[in-house]
Amino acid sequence: MDHRRCPDCGVTMEETTVRSQEGFTLTVDTGKRTGLLGKLGVGTTAGVDAVCCPECGLVRLYADLE
Repeated sequence: MDHRRCPDCGVTMEETTVRSQEGFTLTVDTGKRTGLLGKLGVGTTAGVDAVCCPECGLVRLYADLE
């Protein structure tokens, strides 16, 4: 992941992990459904990259679309 800067503090945000209460990592629905596999639900979710500002605690989530 590229180095991201906090929009409030201007410092480099640090990578972190966000999990659900059940202990699973978060995913987002991309809504991309093409072809037979897409109709079966394959490839419709993406992982989530999370970063946290060490100064103010702002957390941002980015879909891992690559």
